[in-house]
Amino acid sequence: MLIIYSIQELQNHLNSIRNQKKTIGFVPTMGALHAGHISLVDKAKSDCDVVVCSIFVNPTQFNDLSDLEKYPRTLESDCQLLERAGCDIVFAPETKEMYSETELELKRLKIEDKSWTNGKLVDFGSLEKVMEGAQRPGHFNGVAQVVSKLFQFVEPDKAYFGQKDFQQLAIIKSMTNQLGMPFEIIACDIMREPNGLAMSSRNERLTKQERDLAAVISKTLFSIKEQYKSKSIQDLKALAEEQIRTVPSITMEYIEISDSDSLQPINDFKQSKSAVVCIAVKLGAVRLIDNVLLY
Repeated sequence: MLIIYSIQELQNHLNSIRNQKKTIGFVPTMGALHAGHISLVDKAKSDCDVVVCSIFVNPTQFNDLSDLEKYPRTLESDCQLLERAGCDIVFAPETKEMYSETELELKRLKIEDKSWTNGKLVDFGSLEKVMEGAQRPGHFNGVAQVVSKLFQFVEPDKAYFGQKDFQQLAIIKSMTNQLGMPFEIIACDIMREPNGLAMSSRNERLTKQERDLAAVISKTLFSIKEQYKSKSIQDLKALAEEQIRTVPSITMEYIEISDSDSLQPINDFKQSKSAVVCIAVKLGAVRLIDNVLLY
């Protein structure tokens, strides 16, 4: 397995691979890898000749600098996991390789920079105005900024994302469509801990007791899935809030039942051909999100 730190070296190597008519699967990550990430690598391996995994903690998508500082950085153990999984190339750039000082300063000053659109205006519309977008202003601009850069550097045939970040997946699909990027976005199922907790790099910051308590998140979501045919959306959300309140150390930021394409909240299941329930909570100092497709 190759570990590459520079954009130029990455592009040179991938150009050689493309000249051999081999297909490239891409798994972008922020490191602190777990079985969920490895499932994306496995899927990419089954579909493509060569698998590239990026490891980069992207500063422009963090609203809270302390959250950025606390984000786990485990490059050595991540690379060991990826090598065992059969990944071919790890791209692990430094921040200065990915961003100019000007780009970082614009972020620090909270000035929106549209340069990542390559001169094209990308408008996420209502997709970024709900749930995570409402709670974390500017977050999806940072996500789109870094993912569009990585897509330009790797030029994959297929790119793989987990459905745990359901809204992020919708944003990335919208971005690739608007920019006319000629590859496929593959959505992969959420991987869960034995107690149902959605696998996340942030779980590493939870104590064992907190991990046990966090099981209520998925239990609440799957309870909604079991009952949605017999209860109103308003009643389901009220029951969910009541269930989350049974764990005093968990604070709910939102629970939303939305159309799975537009992500707009719905008041009646007849309004949508496909619906998803999404949740965000704080457990101690750690923010956790999860979702379940209802139908």
